[in-house]
Amino acid sequence: MLRVGLTGGIGAGKSTVARRLVERGAVLVDSDVLAREVVAPGSPGLAEVVAAFGEGVLDASGALDRPALAAVVFGDPAARERLNAIVHPRVRERSDALIAAAPEDAVVVQDIPLLVENGMAPRFPLVVVVHADAEERVRRLVRRGLREEDARARIAAQATDEERRAAADVWLDNSGDERDLHAAVDELWERRLVPFEANLRQRRIAPAGPPRLVDPDPTWPETAARLRARVAAAAGERGRGVAHIGSTSVPGLPAKDVIDLQLGVDSLADADAVEDALAEAGFPRHPRIDHDNPKPAGAAPWPKRFHGSADPLRPVNLHVREVGSPGWRYALLFRDWLRADPAARAEYLEVKRAAAARYAGDPDADRYVEVKEPWFDAAHERAEGWAATSTWVPSLD
Repeated sequence: MLRVGLTGGIGAGKSTVARRLVERGAVLVDSDVLAREVVAPGSPGLAEVVAAFGEGVLDASGALDRPALAAVVFGDPAARERLNAIVHPRVRERSDALIAAAPEDAVVVQDIPLLVENGMAPRFPLVVVVHADAEERVRRLVRRGLREEDARARIAAQATDEERRAAADVWLDNSGDERDLHAAVDELWERRLVPFEANLRQRRIAPAGPPRLVDPDPTWPETAARLRARVAAAAGERGRGVAHIGSTSVPGLPAKDVIDLQLGVDSLADADAVEDALAEAGFPRHPRIDHDNPKPAGAAPWPKRFHGSADPLRPVNLHVREVGSPGWRYALLFRDWLRADPAARAEYLEVKRAAAARYAGDPDADRYVEVKEPWFDAAHERAEGWAATSTWVPSLD
């Protein structure tokens, strides 16, 4: 099963995307629908809302008068918190029941309008954000009968485009024709969601393909930040911090489009304890890799646990190491040395280019790594020398 968080600002077209995903076979869990269900006439939820806000939030039939309730809570943060405390736990309970009843191979789409605002993005293996320009959203809301000033106020009260983009694994632009949006959703379903679900269910790492260097991508740090939050949420209290490491963490350095992350734990027993949670978050464990080739060469292996990404369109290497171990320390040292030393960075780039050229078209990434090992062995002493003459200390950032 793959759980997808779907969100977007009011008027962006999130419901259109949800309907198309259902047409393709997704199981939809709509938070707005559930929020109405848990305060339906005669429900305990409605009784608690009335107890908190008075009979004035009911209409003549005894149902919830949503405009009246909105007038009470919209400009009052404390009142909104009271309402959320009543509704949200009930919605979560109902959502959990629907997800538990879904087929084992389902793509479950959870439509959550305030997913970003409530900090829920790290709980999902994939987050899809539907976007439309603010002015277009205002026009749509006015056509639905909302006053323009109310439409603008509601948009302003929600997350910004920048905040949503930071949370988005997939950004669907719905500023144009609905047919274009449907085509984008269909492509998302076929190329990403279906294979992602299969990989998750089978605890399988998606193949990254042959090693190919690309120009530095300015979105790598933002992507890494999103993935770090997801890993940290999955690891929970056993995690001791997640760092962005490897070539994509070094500004200006061409690299394979693979995000390397390092999760720190107190012991490998903790690493094993979070294995299932990491797999459910989209990062299955590799069945064979359980140590690093140490630096310097000839030393005893550096134990770790290695996970990869089940997402076919976002390769990730996740290294789980004990905090303070040689492998944990070296991953951070090597990253920071390359950031600080332009000559070392240029030298390493030439090594990477030679390795990529030698194994262009070869899907076995291990060979690409092996070609670089002699340079790593020699570079270890230089990196340690830099650390000894600087103020370097291990840092996650």
